[in-house]
Amino acid sequence: MVQSTSDTSVDFVLEQIQTMVASEGGTLGVPVLDGSSLKVEYTPGVNEECPECVPTHDSVVQFLTASLGIHAPHITDIEVS
Repeated sequence: MVQSTSDTSVDFVLEQIQTMVASEGGTLGVPVLDGSSLKVEYTPGVNEECPECVPTHDSVVQFLTASLGIHAPHITDIEVS
């Protein structure tokens, strides 16, 4: 479970992404929400049977950007480390 922010729409998106990455052993770190800026750390999981099933850093950025664009369009600066 991802730590909550002060924005329920951002929390919704983060929970959805966390569910996706957790299925392959990945995690999202503590999010930092500052106005229209969101920073979060992504640690990929490991799946030796299906390494291509583990979301890449770039795919997590794309998923976050697309989902926040729909559910929290006020978030315009997204940083995933």
